[in-house]
Amino acid sequence: MGEKRKKKIWKKILIVILLIIIILLGVVAGVGAWYVKDKLGKLKYVDINAKDIEVNDGVAEKMAGYRTIAIFGVDSRSDELEKGTRSDCIILAVINEKTKEVNLVSVYRDTYLNITGRSLDKVTHAYSYGGASLAMSTLNENLDLNITEFVTVNFESVVDIVNAVGGVNINVTNEELKYINGYIAEIVKVTGKSSANVTKAGTQNLNGVQALAYGRIRYTAGGDYKRTERMRDVLMAVVNKAKSMSISKLNSLADTLLPEVYTNISGSEIIGLLPQVATYKITNSIGWPYNTKGATINGVWYGPPITLESNVKQLHEKVYGQTGFEVSSKVKEISAQIVKKTGYSE
Repeated sequence: MGEKRKKKIWKKILIVILLIIIILLGVVAGVGAWYVKDKLGKLKYVDINAKDIEVNDGVAEKMAGYRTIAIFGVDSRSDELEKGTRSDCIILAVINEKTKEVNLVSVYRDTYLNITGRSLDKVTHAYSYGGASLAMSTLNENLDLNITEFVTVNFESVVDIVNAVGGVNINVTNEELKYINGYIAEIVKVTGKSSANVTKAGTQNLNGVQALAYGRIRYTAGGDYKRTERMRDVLMAVVNKAKSMSISKLNSLADTLLPEVYTNISGSEIIGLLPQVATYKITNSIGWPYNTKGATINGVWYGPPITLESNVKQLHEKVYGQTGFEVSSKVKEISAQIVKKTGYSE
């Protein structure tokens, strides 16, 4: 296989990264199945029984034609990826298997939802209580989805991935500059990775620690909603940087990031995706819920959707193309519970 042909395949494989792949399952070169298998063998794979993941009655049939993969960015400072750590970042990669279009949906971490088998709480806590299985079940139960696949990375992974691509270009505003260095100090302390402070506003190349600090800012206008947008910006900046990398650097990137990925998507499944991914394209990136309002309950701040029922209906109509979608009885039940608890209704 010629060098030009190899490079072209590499660039196509980068589109996989744009899914969950979103630079997370990464850069597997098209130089033979043996090579791909060797790379994917570095992933931290876990076998999760689909029977352990809750799905509302009738939803699986309605979701035919779509593949939704949950991406969790957890606040673990080490390799604690199974449970006991909150999912600070939740992104749904929604793949339309007919049109090959991909929507990225960020679920705000403080969203007030029902944790499956427990009670109303912030959705970020689901991963802490029961790992990926409970987090997927919670998303399925509250959003009428059929998620059975996930990818998890931690704090330090983001630092390593950004450093592996040589940093990312980000526009830091004056308002963000007030907070970013406090986060840098925290990240340096917990990861042991050194970094200079950001000393000026404007577009600049941020290293891994600086980029993670930028993505964690939440005290500017927009709060957690803006923070979720920043996280997506960092991911997309990594992808854009990776597109111009040489084959040798892409190979190094794969070796760096794959061992830091925890997933139930097997190497053989990823290989099966490769013939399709060249046709995938990201068409939209949004935050969910669409309509939400802060509420303090027993001294704790939450972000309840107003209402869960209407937000789920909008999600299915706008992202899944299901005009006139009717939410399940389970979603109606949870929505009523949230209204009763918060007093917020449309």
